[in-house]
Amino acid sequence: MKTFDYTITDEVGIHARPAGVLVKEAKNYASKITICKGEKKAEATKLMMIMSLGVKKGDTITVTVEGDDEDVCAPAIENFFKENL
Repeated sequence: MKTFDYTITDEVGIHARPAGVLVKEAKNYASKITICKGEKKAEATKLMMIMSLGVKKGDTITVTVEGDDEDVCAPAIENFFKENL
């Protein structure tokens, strides 16, 4: 299991467009990717769950990657966040 924290820098947080792109990216990997904000959790492959987290600019989220390809997946997803959110 790999975990990293990320603070959102996008002006409007995780809104529909980047959430949709995140779902597409997450589906490229066998690992389960979970995004946590406080007590709320969402699988990165479920658009509505991600949107329900209500992540805004300045919020810090914790991303957990668990599965067969986690060594490749975790840095790729972290890089995705840096480039898009």
